[in-house]
Amino acid sequence: MEQPNALILEMQQRNEKAFSKIYSMYSEAIYGVIYSIVLDSDIAEEVLQDVFIKVWDNSSSYDIDKGRFFTWLLNIARNAAIDKIRSKAYKNTKKNLSTSNFVDILAGSDSLNQRTNAIGIKKFVDALKPACIKIIDLLFFKGYTQVEAAETLKIPLGTLKTRNRNCIQDLRTMVLG
Repeated sequence: MEQPNALILEMQQRNEKAFSKIYSMYSEAIYGVIYSIVLDSDIAEEVLQDVFIKVWDNSSSYDIDKGRFFTWLLNIARNAAIDKIRSKAYKNTKKNLSTSNFVDILAGSDSLNQRTNAIGIKKFVDALKPACIKIIDLLFFKGYTQVEAAETLKIPLGTLKTRNRNCIQDLRTMVLG
């Protein structure tokens, strides 16, 4: 998708129509990323709205010359979703899960291909080594901290950090050509 620089500039000048168009362009992909972290459609909708409020309120902090808008937006969404699942209120709602929630969790745990396809990088992630796919899935799609991911994969934290950096570099090389 071509970056809509003119729309972004209009939004930064507080144009609500431009903001509405940006929401229409990006909300579905951003919702997919959020949902892959929180695994609850109602909470994902709530976080999505919070994300776009942050985008509107902080649009002046985005600089077209410093990076892609989608990456900026994706970072806001990912951080908001992770903040949500780390919140005390969220953790309290998950203490007494019903059996239907377990079905959602189990179905969502192996759906990396669907999630990465929602943001258009499936073909790139699929081309990575299996170890990289696991690390990226845990850190970026499931919202694990590096410590949690290292424990899950049963590897030292330093090893995880090094592998993550190498995997991201491999992904960056593939995406940017």
